[in-house]
Amino acid sequence: MSELRQAASRPGSWLQTMRAVAWSFLGIRRSAGHQQDLGKLNPMHVVITGVLGAALFVAALVLLVRWVVGSGVAG
Repeated sequence: MSELRQAASRPGSWLQTMRAVAWSFLGIRRSAGHQQDLGKLNPMHVVITGVLGAALFVAALVLLVRWVVGSGVAG
């Protein structure tokens, strides 16, 4: 239980979390930056931001495919 309280009290901001998740999606991250994020970021914020980022990515792909198919370029 103390681990949950400790993780919830980490001072990482949403902007830092969004940057860390964006770098993770791209797959490029320095080891030093990763270690720094482990100490600062709230794990719950990382999970929520990751799920929202993945949903936005899928929605963007769906919209892109609909636009390409609707414009007649695809066939």
